[in-house]
Amino acid sequence: MSNSSSPVQPGSSTMQSIQSIALEALHQASGAKFGPFAGFNMPIQYGLGLKAEHLHTRQKAGLFDVSHMGQLRVTARNGEGPTLRKGLEAALPVDFEGWPSGQQRYSLLLNDQGGIEDDLMLVWRPGPAPEVRMVVNAGNRQADLARLQALAPELLFEWVDAALLALQGPDAEAVLCALDARAAAPRFMESIELTLDGARCFATRSGYTGEDGYEISVPSVAADRVARKLLADNRVALVGLGARDTLRLEAGLPLHGQDIAPSVTPVEAGLLFGIAPSRRPGGAKAGGYPGATMVDQQLAKGPARRLLAFSSQAPVPVRAHSLVVLEDDTIVGEVTSGTVSPSLGLPILMASIQAQAMNAPVFAQVRQQKVPLTQAKLPFVPKRYKR
Repeated sequence: MSNSSSPVQPGSSTMQSIQSIALEALHQASGAKFGPFAGFNMPIQYGLGLKAEHLHTRQKAGLFDVSHMGQLRVTARNGEGPTLRKGLEAALPVDFEGWPSGQQRYSLLLNDQGGIEDDLMLVWRPGPAPEVRMVVNAGNRQADLARLQALAPELLFEWVDAALLALQGPDAEAVLCALDARAAAPRFMESIELTLDGARCFATRSGYTGEDGYEISVPSVAADRVARKLLADNRVALVGLGARDTLRLEAGLPLHGQDIAPSVTPVEAGLLFGIAPSRRPGGAKAGGYPGATMVDQQLAKGPARRLLAFSSQAPVPVRAHSLVVLEDDTIVGEVTSGTVSPSLGLPILMASIQAQAMNAPVFAQVRQQKVPLTQAKLPFVPKRYKR
């Protein structure tokens, strides 16, 4: 997921429609370079520069402002848990049976052709007033809301008035525990309520970097105060969307709008884990969600293309949209994401490759040069989640 955004492709929003995030003044005072993304004016990098921000996150703790992401609270109009679960199971390939309270899960909002309209993060919170907390990608906020409302009219979807801060890196737990010792309790993909500098916050132990860390929903009125409190710890540095993109690619995490899109299915993207096992063929609740027919067909016959990972030893960056070819120049795919890994010092990339070429020697077409590619296993850099 995600469930996040890249600065590489700013999108098509006009300057008239650009929105500010809650902490824009803090970013300006911190020397951020801004760029438009998904309709928001976003900090791309700071004075340290992209590589230094990236490595600081791997070594200590990076603080990312991802408040452009959409946060939804989902409830049943009648207030009943069974209605909430049934409504979301009709809209998404999820299964609430055996879903522990407070656990976060990754899911997919699919169209009728099985394409990925968005990837989502959901937290099930039963309690006396059952709800699901959901995070959607920034550029898809309104489209996701409209689709979910149409698929589950018995449910109520409300935007949460909160900033979203991601604290990522090996020092993240120690930094957050200095504000609330309860932050040590959750494991990867578990949630917790914390009190940070007097503000009641909702946090999940998750992120988009491959590092241990948290995504913290902070009431908008307290966001600046909490962010500054975190930054007062000398282990923490502000990190922009530029390094966020290189970090997530090293971790092998796909980006909606590049690696996955409405024309790409979960089978093609290697995201079958976003479909609950019980919703797959032969499962207790098989099918019954948008796009299930196409997904089942591809599971049975195999997809015509797959999203694969590659690296290169050539000292040439391989960027998104570069063509992937065979030795005889036959085009067999396209790079969806690519960068020079700050951690590894070599080009890494994801590419959509035709099935018949998945085991063949392939090359990236970079200007007039054919760059040899070596198929890699994800993640490129080991993940360090607290499990």
